[in-house]
Amino acid sequence: MNLEDGPLDPFLDDPSDPAALLDDSEPAQPLNADERADVLADLAELTEFRQALAPQGVDGITVECADCGEQHFFGWDLMAANLRALLGEGRTHVHEPAYSPDPDAYVSWDYARGYADAVTALTKRR
Repeated sequence: MNLEDGPLDPFLDDPSDPAALLDDSEPAQPLNADERADVLADLAELTEFRQALAPQGVDGITVECADCGEQHFFGWDLMAANLRALLGEGRTHVHEPAYSPDPDAYVSWDYARGYADAVTALTKRR
């Protein structure tokens, strides 16, 4: 198993998979060229964020869920796997929420971008 692909589906190839009961009312659509470019840029940024923030003890990215209004916590590998799934399938994989995450160990995308930009600016000054 490649860790970059995210966790395996525990019901993979199981004919009694409970998700089979869900109606897929909107099949995934392939990304258009602009959307693909955006996701590829996000993947590149995520790599930069991880390089800058993981050594500081940051475990990943937090995202406010549009559906429930709560913060969702994504480790670096899971966020990268979700972005790669968007590229390949046009949607992210279903996954379990983080178990008891430490909110202080995750940052927002905007925070990560600002931190990485500051590190880059300081590095260029030296």
